[in-house]
Amino acid sequence: MTTPNPVPDSAIRGPVLTFTGDPFASSVEDTMLYEPDAIVAFGKGVITHFGPVDQIQPQLPKDLKIRNYGPDALITAGFLDSHVHFPQTPMIAAFGEQLLDWLNKYTFPTERKYADKAFAASVANVFLNECLKNGITTSCVYCTVFPQSVDALFEEAERLGMRMAAGKVLMNRNAPDYLLDTTQSGYDDSKALIGKWHNRGRLMYAITPRFAPTSTADQLESAGALWDEFPDCYMQTHVSENLDEVAWVKELFPDRKGYLDVYDHSKLCRPRAVFGHGIHLTEDELCCMHHTGSAISHCPTSNFFLGSGYLDVYRAKDPKRPVRVGIGTDLGAGTSFSILSTLNEAYKAAQLNGKALTAGHAFYFATRGTARAMYIDDKVGSIAPGMEADVIVLDMKSTPIIDYRMQFVEDIHEALFIQMTLGDDRAVQATYIAGKLQYEQTKTR
Repeated sequence: MTTPNPVPDSAIRGPVLTFTGDPFASSVEDTMLYEPDAIVAFGKGVITHFGPVDQIQPQLPKDLKIRNYGPDALITAGFLDSHVHFPQTPMIAAFGEQLLDWLNKYTFPTERKYADKAFAASVANVFLNECLKNGITTSCVYCTVFPQSVDALFEEAERLGMRMAAGKVLMNRNAPDYLLDTTQSGYDDSKALIGKWHNRGRLMYAITPRFAPTSTADQLESAGALWDEFPDCYMQTHVSENLDEVAWVKELFPDRKGYLDVYDHSKLCRPRAVFGHGIHLTEDELCCMHHTGSAISHCPTSNFFLGSGYLDVYRAKDPKRPVRVGIGTDLGAGTSFSILSTLNEAYKAAQLNGKALTAGHAFYFATRGTARAMYIDDKVGSIAPGMEADVIVLDMKSTPIIDYRMQFVEDIHEALFIQMTLGDDRAVQATYIAGKLQYEQTKTR
């Protein structure tokens, strides 16, 4: 017996884009749904109605106000970010260095400041406001080693009603002393945070070993044991981002077959595991990710910024052993909060691998694809009755040059490609969280 959808209390109208499946598994034509004039109605935080105006309007209460965004808008599911470091917001665009030097020179000194809860709260406010401005309604977030940084982020996300996954970084070696925990303290702090925040409203906890070089084998095994205790949590970490890092992991864990095997040995490869980057994974490692239900977060702006390489998403999504893949901004090595800008770089990464990432595939990544990578595609990432009402409205003519270019567009695929190539935060008109308008752009042009 299905539960009837609640009575709608608000509705919006305009062109709507959503996905009904994975275009990598079939085709964009079979999975992309575009309605040029549709209504999306909300009630009690979920989508109650969706479809063409002439079909949906007669089903709605006669006195329900419908906000019409007009033909130059695009309504879509909120964007998701599967890999981001909120503590690095103050150091975005820090010059130079590759991964390991960049961590030591910029990242670790910045993260030291999060021992101060008030500082962490101030950054959490900026970070989540920027997410809303960029149409990001759900993120998988790294905090710092300090539990109070997790509290600060979750407190603000809860106030906004956002669906958010986050966790305390576990890190007991190969970092400054002021950022180290121990295997026991990391376990105890994480367990306490799970008890406090996991499944509280729309919040979800992610067990977060930073990456293999900063955790002993004992700490990684402790993380696996904690996940056994709370199997519906997430686990997030990094893998195979940089060739020097891959070589370092081999030195640190000489008994393991490779980088991913370090995690798999500790029972950290399974559903709801989100591995940042995965650029240099071998075929055997990709097969392991497929069989364990693990996911890769593709972070192209960060990968280009640090000179790490470029993920071959078509190889990762090979139909013979497809791996779940989501998109990630990876701030602060990532250079933009904008998912549109991130898709622009994902297109370039695909080109460097001899492929072309279509706009349909890219917008799938930004919405349903990342929701699937995070195992929440039954809740967010699509527009359909019963889904949570995390919805954004894009302005398809957000800048003068985009407005000019859109005069020559022949179909929705070309229009979407222009948005992901030229668009940024100025394209986001409105962000609805659980049906509530939480951000609206003030137009200046």
